[in-house]
Amino acid sequence: MRAMTLDAPGRPLKLARLAMPEPAAEDVLVQVLACGVCRTDLHILDGDLPVHTQGIVPGHEVVGRVVTLGSAVTRFRVGDRVGIPWLGGTCGHCAYCAAQHENLCDTPVFTGYDRNGGFAEYALADARFCFALPDAYDDVHAAPLLCAGLIGYRAYRLSGVSRGMRLGLYGFGAAAHIICQVAVAQGQEVYAFVQPGDQQSAEFALKLGACWAGPSDARAPTGLDAALIFAPVGALVPAALGATRKGGVVVCAGIHMSDIPSFPYGLLWGERCIRSVANLTRDDGDRFFSLIAQHPVTTHVEPFALERANEAIAALRAGAIDGAAVLVP
Repeated sequence: MRAMTLDAPGRPLKLARLAMPEPAAEDVLVQVLACGVCRTDLHILDGDLPVHTQGIVPGHEVVGRVVTLGSAVTRFRVGDRVGIPWLGGTCGHCAYCAAQHENLCDTPVFTGYDRNGGFAEYALADARFCFALPDAYDDVHAAPLLCAGLIGYRAYRLSGVSRGMRLGLYGFGAAAHIICQVAVAQGQEVYAFVQPGDQQSAEFALKLGACWAGPSDARAPTGLDAALIFAPVGALVPAALGATRKGGVVVCAGIHMSDIPSFPYGLLWGERCIRSVANLTRDDGDRFFSLIAQHPVTTHVEPFALERANEAIAALRAGAIDGAAVLVP
């Protein structure tokens, strides 16, 4: 099969031919139909995250068709369409797993980081961590739901969602463009903060229902009840704190962020809260897919052929894509 592999951080992905993988007992082998390109992939490619597996095939927003079942798989049948997310496995018995915090497992397995992901024609996944996907979304438009959607939703949940809430989104990329639609559908006011000078993203946010969009260094037009930070920029944390009212929550939604600069205690005082999001749980996925069945979202995508993966990555890094880049083998 064809696959895009990473020889070492800082190098472009290389098109390679790999042996077809064989499923273990709990695995499904899927033919990849589409795979989103996520900012976490950039962090792996750039070496922001330590190397876990040499020669890894990245990609963890995988939509695929089951072609082979492991001997213990009962959840799916050959021919089913499934989604493969970032969290690809857990131990099931550490203190976190036992407390239903599997996203914090001590020995997790991550798709496209610990085991080969979806920048390929075929991929293996533990069937217990895959999702059935709504028929309303075709393959390309379903792909961003599997990380941008899921992690965005977890950050949204942890912000203390309530009707009428004033929600700030810092960084208006793949995750924010999905959560903006969810929040607006649930009766919240959305304020989008984009990179200074990025008028295109500001206009994109307004089209998706944001009531205000402006540069991240601008003063918020009103006090926010919560802010979600999707851009991996530590300097946005004190900015977001300064924009939130007393009792507000700032959620850092990325797996990697530049250092957070020091800031005066007055920005935190007033029972404001800073918290991070780590991975996702299968319960998050079930809740998210149930929610978008009630409040459908439109994912905005730009497809690329598999062999053009490096072009897709460059476009994402440059902020040239509104929505998500998706590879199609």
